[in-house]
Parts: sequence; structure tokens; C-alpha cells
Amino acid sequence: MAIGATMHTFDIQLADVDRGVYEDLSVRVARHPSETDAFMLTRVLAYCLEYEEGIAFSEGISATDEPAVLVRDLTGALVAWIEVGAPDAARLHTGSLQASRVAVYTQRDPAKVAPLWAGKRIHRADEIPLYSFDPGFFDAATAPIERRNTMTVSITERRLYLDLNGSSFESDIHEVSAG
Repeated sequence: MAIGATMHTFDIQLADVDRGVYEDLSVRVARHPSETDAFMLTRVLAYCLEYEEGIAFSEGISATDEPAVLVRDLTGALVAWIEVGAPDAARLHTGSLQASRVAVYTQRDPAKVAPLWAGKRIHRADEIPLYSFDPGFFDAATAPIERRNTMTVSITERRLYLDLNGSSFESDIHEVSAG
């Protein structure tokens, strides 16, 4: 019998000073058995860093035709395609054709992720940002994850301050172009 997804709840106080976004959020995240805590936390942080009306998680790893996080407008049209990890060039190409904005957030070393796309066909590749975090950030920040989590996420001058279940972490948010 296959093991199902594990549900995690995150009660989040979001203060994104850079974008002027201040929200109290409660999100449920289904973590697939093959998904690491680092990947799940990256999905949650991407959700916070991209937060706007219409944002949602896809069905996760099992959603092959949708990104990890997406934004739809009031008409249901896809406006943002947000990938997590190290998506292949074909996914970025598809996303860039379907949405006006594409971004990638990775818990990996960006110097190993960006070369995967070199020379590959990606629509508007030079407009796709690849965001990463300081080395070791996810190793430390995933330790306090539980099934029910309380988080405070603050972003100021592209610096992330994270309080997760009483433990504090911080990292710069690094950006390189996918193209």
C-alpha cells in the first residue's frame, strides 16, 4: 500500500516590507512521501515571498502540468508560475508561455541549478529570476518543522527573517537570471 501525503499546517504572520504586504495566513501543505522538508519549506517561503490575491499551492509533486505555486486573477487566468527546486527547462518554457510572470525558488546551490537550463529552449528565459538562500539556511531551518507550525516571515531589503516554532533564522534572498 502506498503511503499518502502528510498534512502540515503553517500559521504565518507575513511582513514583507519590501513589497508592503502584511498578512496573517493559515496554509495547509500536503507533503508527498518523496518530498524533503527543505523542498516543502521552500514551497511555503515561495508562497510567502510571492503572496498576492489569487495565490495557491498546486497539488504538489503529483501535479505535472502545474507549478508548485501559482497565481490566478479573478477570471481564473494564470498570471504567475512559481517553481520550486530545480525544475527542468521544459517546465519553465511551458510556464513562461502560459503566465506573464515566472519565478524559481531553490533550496539548492544556484550554481548547480542554473546550468541545467543553459542552451535549452525557454521562452523569455532572461526574464525568469532564480531565487536562492544562504548556504546552510535550509539545513538549520527545517529542524523545528512539525505537523502544526507557527511562523513569522519578515522580509526587508531582500533579507529574510524567519521564526519557525520559536527558532529564529535569517538569510539573504539571492537572485540570478535563469537565462
